[in-house]
Amino acid sequence: MFNKEHDCSSRGPTHRFVETNGIRMHLAEQGEGPVVLLCHGFPESWYSWRHQLPALAAAGFRAVAPDMRGYGNTDRPEAIDQYTLLQLIGDMVGVLDALDQETAVIAGHDWGAPVAWHAALLRPDRFRAVIGLSVPFIPRGEVYPSKNYPETDDAVFYQRYFQSPGVAEADLENDVRFTTRSLLYQASGDAPQPAVRSEQPGHVFMIPRKGGMRATLVNPTTLPPWLTEADVEIYVDQFKRTGYRGGLNWYRNIDRNWELMAPFASLKITVPALLIAGDRDLVLAFRGMDQVIANLLQSVPKLQKTLILPGCGHWTQQERPHEVNEAMLEFLRRI
Repeated sequence: MFNKEHDCSSRGPTHRFVETNGIRMHLAEQGEGPVVLLCHGFPESWYSWRHQLPALAAAGFRAVAPDMRGYGNTDRPEAIDQYTLLQLIGDMVGVLDALDQETAVIAGHDWGAPVAWHAALLRPDRFRAVIGLSVPFIPRGEVYPSKNYPETDDAVFYQRYFQSPGVAEADLENDVRFTTRSLLYQASGDAPQPAVRSEQPGHVFMIPRKGGMRATLVNPTTLPPWLTEADVEIYVDQFKRTGYRGGLNWYRNIDRNWELMAPFASLKITVPALLIAGDRDLVLAFRGMDQVIANLLQSVPKLQKTLILPGCGHWTQQERPHEVNEAMLEFLRRI
């Protein structure tokens, strides 16, 4: 969709490509001033920040939203081991270099949040503050993350389901429009609760051993008010073209990330930080997440605020753009 080096529209973001960390990355940019780098999650694109780009630009910031590695118009390496946290952080450092910027504030939602948190952890010289949406900073545990995946006789945690190459791809790509509408709706605060949960505590987003992910999804008859059919089509067009393999490969490196982060275990994030999440976000119901948030100051001592939005689900900045923009701008002005 964005094959031109620049979109000349004065009302929306400009689009261009940069070379970073060995790949070609698509960026959407808006505004002039200090850089705020916006990292999206799964299964999304730069478009998930469509409400933040103009708000940040109007407030005097240069908002930069990449299609992350494996997504949209950014390169999609085939090898699974090309999607580790270290490579994803390297991509963001490379973006700053391509923009000729020494530092930036980095924000991330969903999978983009671990990228943002760990970028701030490992390169505080380049990322002077961090904003995490939906997912808090999770310190490195004592065992492989996969050892703690919940499972039952009938279902497995979605992150385990995503591990076998080709399985989740075939499931999700069978009907991309159904997948898109269903995921955006069911993980939102507008869906009936509990959605894709088990009766057992911590057993959230469980996938049936028989039937796969589509068996858990329901295509809504109408979309929630924060989402339009035109928004859906942006994602549908993208994933019909790219498939889901790139994004799924991020999940296939969870245990590898644990190994790679061993030298940095117990390291604290030393830059100012903000956490924003919804009280109906499935992530907050993950096993042990309540303790992670309760103890966040131990790992993120300069955490300025934890904002929990009532009635908000997983798609934080899309569901509640006004509140998210206000919180981000208040934080940015304070630091």
